[in-house]
Amino acid sequence: MSRTPRLNCIIPPYLLRRLLESEQSEVRQAALDTMLTTARLRGQRELRASFGGAAAPGNGRRTVFDCEENSFLQAAVLARSEDGPESVDESTNRAFDGLGLTRDFFKEVFQRDSIDGRGMRLDGFVHFGVKFNNAFWDGRQMVFGDGDGKVLGDLTGSLDVIAHELTHGVTEHTAGFEYHNQSGALNESVSDVFGSLVKQWSLKQAAEEADWLIGADVWTPGIDADALRSMKAPGHAYNNPLFGKDPQPDRMSKFIHLPDTDEGDNGGVHLNSGIPNKAFYLTAVGIGGFAWETAGPIWFEALKVSGSEAQFHEFAHTTFQKAGELFGVGSAEQSAVLEAWQEVEVSIKGVPAGAARARSRAVNGNGGLGRQDGLAALHKQIGELSAKVSALAKEMNALKATR
Repeated sequence: MSRTPRLNCIIPPYLLRRLLESEQSEVRQAALDTMLTTARLRGQRELRASFGGAAAPGNGRRTVFDCEENSFLQAAVLARSEDGPESVDESTNRAFDGLGLTRDFFKEVFQRDSIDGRGMRLDGFVHFGVKFNNAFWDGRQMVFGDGDGKVLGDLTGSLDVIAHELTHGVTEHTAGFEYHNQSGALNESVSDVFGSLVKQWSLKQAAEEADWLIGADVWTPGIDADALRSMKAPGHAYNNPLFGKDPQPDRMSKFIHLPDTDEGDNGGVHLNSGIPNKAFYLTAVGIGGFAWETAGPIWFEALKVSGSEAQFHEFAHTTFQKAGELFGVGSAEQSAVLEAWQEVEVSIKGVPAGAARARSRAVNGNGGLGRQDGLAALHKQIGELSAKVSALAKEMNALKATR
C-alpha cells in the first residue's frame, strides 16, 4: 500500500489555475473556492467522516450521503443505502449506480471483492461544497462537487470519472504507486485505464468502438471541449480560449518536467500520464476485441506486482512479462504490448529498441512486409530472444555449479 495516501482529484491544478484567469467573476470565484477547499482538505490529517449505523464493512455495500453544499463531510446526511429506495436526487442515483458498476466490473472481470479485495464498503458524497469544481478519492470515500455550472457540470455525470477515482483505491491496495513524478503518473494512468474499461464494459464496446475519452461529460454544454483527457490522442482532448490547449504528452521525448509540489501537479502526474495512457490504448486496439478481456488483465496483473516507486520502463517491462505469462511468449498479445511501449518511446529491458518495427510495416510499394508477415517475423524474433535468454541462464547456472 502507498505510504502516503493522497487526495486524488480528477480536475488537475493547471486547469483550475487557468479558470482563475477567466473574465467571468463566477468562474474565477468557483475556481478559487475549489482550490482553497482542496488545500484545506490536503492539510487535514484525517479526512474520514464517521457515521452512526453506516460503518459496517463488507460485500462492497454502497452508501451515498448528501453534503447539501457543505464542505465538511461530517455534516452530510444519508441519501441512499444499498437496501434503501431510489432517491429523488439524480446526483445521488448517478453516484450510487457508478459505484455499483465499478464494483461489479472488478468483481466479474478480475474476481476482486471491492476496492481493497476484501469487500470494502463504498461511500460516496454528493453536492460537496458550493460550486465545487472537482471530484476526489480521499483514501476511503468518493466525493463529488456540482461544478460551477458555467464551465464544469455535476461531476457525477461521467461514469469513467467515478471509476477513475475508485481505481485510485485499487492502486492503493495493490502497487501503491507513490503520487509523484513517474510513479504518480502511472497512478493517474491506471485510473484512466480502468475508468475507461468500466465505461467500455458497461456499454459492451470493443476497443475499436470506444471513444477513449476521460471525463467527456464534465464540461457544460456551452464549452467547446471533447473531454478532460484523451487516451487515444493525448494532447488533443481540448483547445479552448478559456483554459488553453490540452498539454498532455504522448511520448517520452515530450515528457514534461515539473516541481514535485502541489502547484507542480506533484511532478506533472496528470500530464505525463498521457504516455502510459497512449501505450494502453495502442495495446488494446493492437490486440482488438474487448479490451477488458485482454489488455485489461495484462495491466491488472502488472499492477499487482509493481513496486510503489515504479518508473515507466519498469512498468512497461512488467506488462511485457505478464502478457507472455497470460498469452504466451511471442504471442500477438505480447507483441502488441511491445509495439505500444516502443511507439511511446519507453524501452523494455532486454528487448532491442527496433524489435517492434516489423509489426507496423505494410505493403507500401517500397518492398515492405505485409502486416501478417511482420507479425510472424516479430513473434519469431521474440521467441528466439526468449530462448537465448533461457539458454544463457542455464549456462550461467552450470558455470556456477563447477566453481
